[in-house]
Amino acid sequence: MKRNLFLQLAALLLTTLVVQAQVTLPRTPSPAATVTQTIGISTVSVNYSRPKVNGREVWGKLVPYGWNVDPFGLQNSGPWRAGANENTILTLSHAAKIQGQLVPAGSYGLFFVINKDNSGEVVLSKEYQSWGSFFYDAKADQMKAKIQLRDVPHTEALTYDFINLTKNSGELVLNWEKKQFPVKIEFAVDDLVMANAALELKGQKGFTPNGRISAANYALTNKVNQEQAIGWIDQVLVNNKTFNAMNIKAGLLKQTGKTAEADKVMVDAMAIATEAELNVYGYQLIAEGNQDKAIEVLALVTQRYPKSANAWDSLGEAYALKGDKANAIKNFKKSLSLNPPENVKLNSEKFLRQLGAI
Repeated sequence: MKRNLFLQLAALLLTTLVVQAQVTLPRTPSPAATVTQTIGISTVSVNYSRPKVNGREVWGKLVPYGWNVDPFGLQNSGPWRAGANENTILTLSHAAKIQGQLVPAGSYGLFFVINKDNSGEVVLSKEYQSWGSFFYDAKADQMKAKIQLRDVPHTEALTYDFINLTKNSGELVLNWEKKQFPVKIEFAVDDLVMANAALELKGQKGFTPNGRISAANYALTNKVNQEQAIGWIDQVLVNNKTFNAMNIKAGLLKQTGKTAEADKVMVDAMAIATEAELNVYGYQLIAEGNQDKAIEVLALVTQRYPKSANAWDSLGEAYALKGDKANAIKNFKKSLSLNPPENVKLNSEKFLRQLGAI
């Protein structure tokens, strides 16, 4: 009996070799597919083949419940290959946590197990170049974890997708027939971005200020690696004292508790700022909830640029958001008196209507 099974396997492999020797033709009935998702700066790719249900009983029949019994007698049992033909291959560009377990960057054979109660398992094998599950060896497992399957609407052709995406994670899901196999994949995005930035800034991108500015701004926005980011922005400020760079440095200093030093940096920054930069800074302060400081900055803009309708409109908006109706109306009317551009005119009129002034 075992001899016959080996002959069957040999025939299957021989057929495969003959097919591989042919010119490239469409693969039927389970075409190959690839799905890739970027999370942060990392990518997850799945290469697989897509069998169809075709009216067959899939779970417990086509795909047995539990660990599959190998029909060729090469092993006792193994997980499902999670597709058709060759191994389904999952590739990580960076190390990730999969179902809470740390998995190094690289390619892995992706397997699943389904049980009658909708419980299951996901298995990643370091032997990703095997054919299906026939040569599965548990000793080559990189990880194995429990998953809980979901009931979903019918999916005729087996499909992989990514759902529930966040800044740091996503769910890789296999949908087939009326079952969904979810696997959570997480990356340490901030750590990866900062490590990659440090590496890139030692190359060509380190010779211009833009690289260091973008890396420092990421650190500021995401509140990570502030001390390292201050070092980067200081390197920029040696030869490029710009408002943007100084504003980023001030923000980083505040996050590290150096408020007085941050305020001094911003005094110097505002001295060289353009109208547009000061206007943006004013709205930045409003977003931070610092309305009094925003009014101070936007009032400075009107002093420097008294003929700018936009400057008066922005100051009026700051007063309106604070609840100072009288000063808001005064500044919006001043803006309208300066023949403002259409967008500025519409904004001033909108606020004046809301304030009951027109």
